[in-house]
Amino acid sequence: MNTDLIIIGSGPGGYRAAEHAAKNGLQVVIAERADVGGTCLNRGCIPTKAYARNAEIIDTLRGADGLGIGGASFNFDFARAAERKDGIVATLRSGVETLLSAPGITLIRGEARFKDTHTVEINGEEYTAQAIIIATGSVPKMLPIEGIGDSQVVWTSDQMLAATTLPRRICIIGAGVVGMEFASILSSFGCEVTVVEYLKECLPMLDGDVAKRLRKAIEKRGVKFFMQSAVEAVSGGSVIFSRKGKQEAVETDRVLMAVGRTPAIGGLNLEAAGVEYSPKGIAVDDNLLTNVPGVYAIGDANGRQMLAHAATMQGIRAVNHILGRTDSIRFDVMPSAIFTHPEAACVGLTEDACKAQGIACRTARVNYRANGKALAMGEAEGMVKMLAGEDGLIIGCHAYGAHSADIVQEISALMCRRTTAAQLADITHIHPTLSEMVQECAAALQAG
Repeated sequence: MNTDLIIIGSGPGGYRAAEHAAKNGLQVVIAERADVGGTCLNRGCIPTKAYARNAEIIDTLRGADGLGIGGASFNFDFARAAERKDGIVATLRSGVETLLSAPGITLIRGEARFKDTHTVEINGEEYTAQAIIIATGSVPKMLPIEGIGDSQVVWTSDQMLAATTLPRRICIIGAGVVGMEFASILSSFGCEVTVVEYLKECLPMLDGDVAKRLRKAIEKRGVKFFMQSAVEAVSGGSVIFSRKGKQEAVETDRVLMAVGRTPAIGGLNLEAAGVEYSPKGIAVDDNLLTNVPGVYAIGDANGRQMLAHAATMQGIRAVNHILGRTDSIRFDVMPSAIFTHPEAACVGLTEDACKAQGIACRTARVNYRANGKALAMGEAEGMVKMLAGEDGLIIGCHAYGAHSADIVQEISALMCRRTTAAQLADITHIHPTLSEMVQECAAALQAG
């Protein structure tokens, strides 16, 4: 069968690319070997955020006395929370299936692999197209730690989200986005949580000031952190690691491996197409084009920016390039959020990155405890930090605290339009709102 475009994978990058292509007159074949929606919908963003909402309500109820609401007792039923999570995923998956049934799109269930540069085999049938987009996502990364392969207690995020019961104790290896989100959620759920991290600080994409304060806030809720610690082995119910030259161990019921993700490109037979790749992902240019004309790789498959919304925008860029169109998508301005409690978010450069790259910058900070809306909400824990270059352009924003993702999204939009701190300071913000803090930061940067 010949078609205009073949897409391998139906995650956020794949299904949005298919939708965009079909709306612009292309005939699309999209292959999916598992459930539509990809990792984000089925085993990542959405189910995790469903649990984050449970955790947020639990934390609110535990602090209800401070709001003058006495007797806020409750029983947490994890099985019902899991059922709710599965229901949300099923609803959204159905929506994606509907989207992929639109005119111009043919969804084929099965494993896809290259036969040659422009031919893909699915379920024994061959499909050809001048344009092919690889959107196969990623899988959890496993460290080569002694005992990991034989251990019966080690989970990946996939297994954690499929669990029907909670462990009493859990040790999380890794303090990146996945590790920190689960540390926050499981602590709220009543688990005894320990986090072991090799780096000096959690969440390296965040500004150091923000990351440290967020970790301390989660630490106050009972999560125990071992930073600058190298895991050496998992033996039975023990995680063995070295810290400050000494060997230590944590006893646990479960181990959650949360050390990032790796591109899921095995089995594609990329060699047959001549596509260049490495363990870090498929090599692409700024239009997401591989070294092979007409073959693109988007999302986690290229390893550039492992975020669902990055995959979506990369898919749109790839389709635009196929159509011969230009767009104004800026991949250098890519916001991200961490849905811990309190949540965190960031966009642009950190102060440490500016120093490392020799970029002169000014910074400004505003604490949540100085914001009227935050105090009224009972959310005084948090901070917004903004960076501007010598020319006044906003070059970064990092925050933790209630609704920090929404706050950073505003700055992301302004950065895409090359807004200066002075211009932001002149934009009226509603009072009382949390977003006033970005205007205050801008005013401080302008004064500086």
